[in-house]
Amino acid sequence: MGTTPSFWLHVNPSSGVPLYLQLKEQLKRAIGGGVFRPGDRLPAVRELAVEAVLNPNTVARVYRELETDGYITTQRGIGTFVAADPGPRLSESERERALAAAGGRFLAETAQLGLSAGDAVSYLVRRCGVGAHGSLPGPAKE
Repeated sequence: MGTTPSFWLHVNPSSGVPLYLQLKEQLKRAIGGGVFRPGDRLPAVRELAVEAVLNPNTVARVYRELETDGYITTQRGIGTFVAADPGPRLSESERERALAAAGGRFLAETAQLGLSAGDAVSYLVRRCGVGAHGSLPGPAKE
């Protein structure tokens, strides 16, 4: 079973986008981007609801929709897993575009807080726990 850093998920109640849709899209990106790989066990509904500060019914709805869409499978009494063939992986250019958009939003918001780009980068380094050789910690595998 894979474990992932807790910072892969960020649901923003004030964004104007429904919470279930934010969670669904983030899970799809995490699967397409390789954070979760085929066969990886996803957090239980209640566990993810606590982590994301969402109603368990919201998480259950997202899991049902992702299962219908073929991204995940549920084995009753065992857990929810990324499907063996969860659909198309994000291409390098798609990942680059998504990263550029996320980075742009992050830098804009930090500037609105009166922080420099250097302050923003320093925060990310501390938050991500960059290793001795400049690498970010990836998902741990058992």
